Amino acid sequence: MLRPEQMSKVSVTGSKRVMDPVIETVHDLNLLHVTEYDDTWDGFDPGDPAEGAEDASEKLVTVRSLESMLDVSGDDAGPTRIVTDEALEADLDEIREQVNELDDERQDLRQELRDVEDRIDAMSPFVDLGIDLDLLSGYDSLQVAVGEGRRETVERALVDADDIRAYEVFSGDKTLAVFARPSKHADGAALSDVLVGADFVAMDVPDADRSPEDYVRDLEHEAEQIRSELESVEEELERLKLDAAGFLLAAEEKLSIDVQKTEAPLSFATTENAFIAEGWIPSERYTEFAASLKDAVGDHVQVEELERASFSSDGNDHVREDIPADPGGGGPGTPSVTDGGDGADADARADGGSAVVMENDEPPTVQNNPGAVRPFEILVNAVSKPSYFELDPTVILFLTFPLLFGFMIGDLGYGLVYMGIGYFLWSRYDDRPAFKSMGGVTLAAGLFTLIFGILYGEIFGLHLISTYFWEGLLGMGHPPIEKGLSPATSEWALGWLVVSLLVGIVHLNIGYIFGFVEMYELHDLKHAVYEKGSWLLMLNGLWVWIFSDVTRGTAPDFMFTTFTSDGVLPLGFAGFPELVGWAGLAVFFVGLALLAVGEPIEAVEFLNVLVNVLSYTRVAAVLLAKAGMAFTVNLLFFGVYTVPGEHGEEWHFMLNYGPEYVLSHYDEASIMFGGLVHGDAATILIGLLVLVLGHLLVLALGVTSAGLQAVRLEYVEFFNKFFQGGGREYEPFGYERRYTTED
Repeated sequence: MLRPEQMSKVSVTGSKRVMDPVIETVHDLNLLHVTEYDDTWDGFDPGDPAEGAEDASEKLVTVRSLESMLDVSGDDAGPTRIVTDEALEADLDEIREQVNELDDERQDLRQELRDVEDRIDAMSPFVDLGIDLDLLSGYDSLQVAVGEGRRETVERALVDADDIRAYEVFSGDKTLAVFARPSKHADGAALSDVLVGADFVAMDVPDADRSPEDYVRDLEHEAEQIRSELESVEEELERLKLDAAGFLLAAEEKLSIDVQKTEAPLSFATTENAFIAEGWIPSERYTEFAASLKDAVGDHVQVEELERASFSSDGNDHVREDIPADPGGGGPGTPSVTDGGDGADADARADGGSAVVMENDEPPTVQNNPGAVRPFEILVNAVSKPSYFELDPTVILFLTFPLLFGFMIGDLGYGLVYMGIGYFLWSRYDDRPAFKSMGGVTLAAGLFTLIFGILYGEIFGLHLISTYFWEGLLGMGHPPIEKGLSPATSEWALGWLVVSLLVGIVHLNIGYIFGFVEMYELHDLKHAVYEKGSWLLMLNGLWVWIFSDVTRGTAPDFMFTTFTSDGVLPLGFAGFPELVGWAGLAVFFVGLALLAVGEPIEAVEFLNVLVNVLSYTRVAAVLLAKAGMAFTVNLLFFGVYTVPGEHGEEWHFMLNYGPEYVLSHYDEASIMFGGLVHGDAATILIGLLVLVLGHLLVLALGVTSAGLQAVRLEYVEFFNKFFQGGGREYEPFGYERRYTTED
């Protein structure tokens, strides 16, 4: 789980005569992550695409274009089918012709509709004005302008104009119509010249002889006709989609496979007669890989396992396990015959016989996690894919993220809702891995929320589980753990701060141990001690000192009372003895000295062992915040009364009775809030709205606060201790068929 699948670099060398069946076999196996040849070896060039590559690429573009026009998705596939080249040629041309014709018609109708709608929009000022269109133009002695502007400004400009003898202004809400009689010697643009200085925006008057309302009605009728025609075309396209979707998806898959195969030689190193292909495969699959090629082409191809990559990241030869030569020859350092052994010219080594002919590339990462852990890979890969040479933290996220989330929310009701959401995502989105993975994460988070909810005795913030199960059925005085929200249980809130610190110490120790292991494998024990062991000593030494009698009286008392025999978590621990505390501080300084020697630049950050742990107190803070929100929602709806208790004031929801009953039956009781449910009908309806929306808000904020805070602790505090990322995605040469079959 902590390491990816081990990968082997293999070389496939053969005669060009068998290159096509080799490509077919390798493609069917879907195992080889091909290494691109970088054209650095004398006498070897990148291969040329096979015959038909250009034609397949062009058809693939056509098919994808048709799918886009028809809005085809994977849900439209139907049963798998065989797609032959003949059917592809004939059916594709027919579908293309029909789709293009209908799509052109659709585009034309859409453009016509846009033009008509623009004309309708342009008529709104004239409808506002309310004057027949034929009255706004066609005069010999009058000049008319229609547009938008301020009436006072326009009239002032007309009064001051020398070229205007008389005028009349008509107005709607926003539109003005100006009728003006120019003077005898004025030109035809007299009115326009006057209005230029009046901030008047003129509009063109449509050439029509009816009222604006009638004109708009005619346009709307025309638009309806166009929409009807457009709807008919859309229906034709939808019928065509139903008929052609399965074929198009299958054709796309077939053509994608054809393009992969025909363009594969571009990644090979080739001579006139030979080719060499290299890449990475899972080591445990090498025998299967070599046997399949031997069955396909016999001795006309040479398959070699050049190396097995070990889990160290400097990439030097000493971390790569060379594979010894086969008894029959053909191992590293021996010439490779490409045509079955019939000539010295068949040597296909690009470097004179070295083990690796392509670039010294890093192996791709195939994360090796069991099914329950695998969904959490999405959280790791959101930062970066783990490098092949580093530890994969997915299993730690699987163990810690749901635990932190569930601890912070801790409610049976919310847990059930989260589990329901997670199951929906997990079961519904088999074809969308990201959604399915998030469903798995949500399921796990919901499960731990449910478990902690039972331990806290809460369901949707109400203490019903505590009342009926822990106290009623089992006879306990309270549930095993409490959130510490009320004054009577406030010591629990302080205790959770201490627990949060301990969680941080354990979590960070795991991170530093991971870093120590990686540094040891990358370099040696000396570097591991200087760069990671120093931090381990500092972290544990400082916190042993803090939790010792040395700091008693300076540190808060609850740090020493939480785990005492009479504390909220009675483990019998009241702090380390003073001698152990001073020893811890000495260990801290030893770690600081080691860090200063090994990585002096990092010594200035020595307080990180304090600050990073303190960051985990946000766990307790979110726990109390979410509990407080749920409490407030229930308080507003049900109401709360308080009574004095042995350890302080106790809060109780009024689930079965109202304030009057409480005050008459409980001595020294006081009402914190009466509760909307105990009011009149209107108040109850408001209360129900508050109850539902309030708990929905708590659910949503549970993700954005508890979820994000848990993720932040993983990414910022934990990952920074060892995780680099930057791994390569394993992309084997092949294709997982969904819509086609070869049988």
